Amino acid sequence: MSWHILHILTYFGDSMLLIPTAVIMAVLITWKNSDRRAVWYWALAFCAAGAIVSLSKIAFLGFGIGSARFNFTGFSGHSAMSATLWPVMLWLLSGRLRSAWRGVAVAIGYLIPLMVGASRLILNYHSKSEVITGLILGFTLSTAFLVSQRRSELKGFSTGQLCIALLLPLLLLGHGRLATTQQFLQRLSVQIAGIDHAWTRAELLKLRQ
Repeated sequence: MSWHILHILTYFGDSMLLIPTAVIMAVLITWKNSDRRAVWYWALAFCAAGAIVSLSKIAFLGFGIGSARFNFTGFSGHSAMSATLWPVMLWLLSGRLRSAWRGVAVAIGYLIPLMVGASRLILNYHSKSEVITGLILGFTLSTAFLVSQRRSELKGFSTGQLCIALLLPLLLLGHGRLATTQQFLQRLSVQIAGIDHAWTRAELLKLRQ
C-alpha cells in the first residue's frame, strides 16, 4: 500500500475533517430524525470521545501517566473519533434505503475506522494498544448511539440535499489540511503540569528497561 493512500486513509480520522462533519451531522439529525433527543445523544457521544481522548493524552504528556508495558500513551484520537463518527454518518445517510443496503452502508461505517487504525499503525503514529483501545472507545459510543435510535425514523435525502451535506467534508478531503490538536495538547499539558517539556514515548519506554 502506497504512502499516499495511507495518508488519505488516516485523514478520515483527522479532527480537521471530523469536527466540521460532526456539526453537519448534528444539523442533519435534527432535520431528518423523528427522535428530537437524538441530536443531544449525538453531541454527547462525539464530545465524550473527544474529551476522553484528550484527557488520556494530557495525563501522559503532562504527568507521564501511561503504560510502558503496553506502550500506551493515550487513546488514538484518529481511531476513536473515526469509530464514533463514521458508523453514525453512514447510518444517517442510508436512512431510507432498503434494510439490506442500509446494513451494508453501516458495515462500511464500521470498516472505515478499522482502516484508519491500520494506517496509524503502518505509519508508526501509534502503538497497537493505543489503536485498539481507541477503536473500542469509539465503537462503544457510536454503537450506543445507534442502539438508542433503533426505533427512530429517518427521512430520505434528495440528490441535491445529499450533495450539499457532503460538500464541506469533500472539500476538506480534497484540501487535506491537518489539525494541530496534538501540538495544542502538548502546550496545554505542559502548562497544566508546570513542567519544561511534555513527556515523550521514549521516556516512557525507558521505564521498562
